[in-house]
Amino acid sequence: MSEKKIIVITGAGSGFGRLAALELARAGHKVYASMRDLAGHSKDKVDDIRSIANIEKLDLRPLELDVRLEPSCRAAADYVLSVNGRIDVVINNAAMMMAGLTESFRPEQIAEIIDLNAISWLRVNRAFLPTKRRQNKGLLLYVGSGITQIPDPFTGPYAASKAAGDMLAQIMGLENSRYNIETVICMPGAYTSGTDHFKHAVFGADPAVADQYGKLAGLAEELAGKLDAANVPGARTDAKEVAEKIAKVVDMPHGTRPWRFEVDPQQRQAMVVAEKANEMRRLFFTRMGVADLLAVPAGD
Repeated sequence: MSEKKIIVITGAGSGFGRLAALELARAGHKVYASMRDLAGHSKDKVDDIRSIANIEKLDLRPLELDVRLEPSCRAAADYVLSVNGRIDVVINNAAMMMAGLTESFRPEQIAEIIDLNAISWLRVNRAFLPTKRRQNKGLLLYVGSGITQIPDPFTGPYAASKAAGDMLAQIMGLENSRYNIETVICMPGAYTSGTDHFKHAVFGADPAVADQYGKLAGLAEELAGKLDAANVPGARTDAKEVAEKIAKVVDMPHGTRPWRFEVDPQQRQAMVVAEKANEMRRLFFTRMGVADLLAVPAGD
C-alpha cells in the first residue's frame, strides 16, 4: 500500500460505495463512508459500518453527507478537513437506477435522476475542490458506467444521467489538472446482484404509455436477465470486483493512474469507444494548444 490516504466516498451505505469503503479501509486508508441522515434513513447502514470497523479494527467512519444538498456537502468537507488537515481522495458514487420504457417516465422523474446522478457530483466537487487546489494535489474518482459509451435499451433516464455526470467529470478534470488533481472515471458493467441498482430501480410513473409499446412487450422487464445472459463465460459477476479495482487505482502513484477503466462482466468494450474519442480529443486539444490539460505530471 502507498501512504495512508484520507478518503471520502458518497453513497457508501450500499452497493459499490459500501464495497469500496470496506476495500479501501482494509487496505489501510482512513475512509469516510458518507450517506444521508445517519440517525434516521441510514441508521441500519451506519450500524453495519460501525460494527465491521470495530470487529476488523478499521479506520472506517460514517459521515453525514446528503449529495442533494449543497450545505450538507460543504459541512462534510469542512468537518473532514478540520479533523485531518487534508483531503486526498473523493469518490463520487451516490446514484439511483431507473429502468423501463423512456417515454413512460415523467419529466420530473428525469430531473430527479439527473440531479442525483450528475448534479450531485458538482455539489460534492464544489465543496471539496477548493481544498484540493490549495493542496495542489488530489484525486477525484467517479463511479460512472459503461452505459455512457454503449447504452442499453430501457435505461433512458439512467443512461442520460450517467452521461451527464461523465461529461461534468471530464470537463472538471480538464479544468483542475493544472492544480495537480487527477480525475479517474470507473465504468462498471451491469452487476444485477451485489448492488441495490436493480433491486430498488424506479419505473415510469405512466405505465399506460408503456402499454402502447406492444411490439416491445415484456422486454423492459427482462432487462436484468438479458444482461446476465450477456456475461462472458468465466467472467466475475460479483460487484466486489469493482471495489477491488478502485482500491488498486487509488493506491497507484500520483500521475500514473488511468483516466478511465472498465470493469464489466459483459465486456461490452466501452474503453474501445472511449479511447477513440480521447484520441480525437488529444489531436484537437493539441491544435488549441491546451493538450497539457489531459493529464497531471507523475510524482510522489
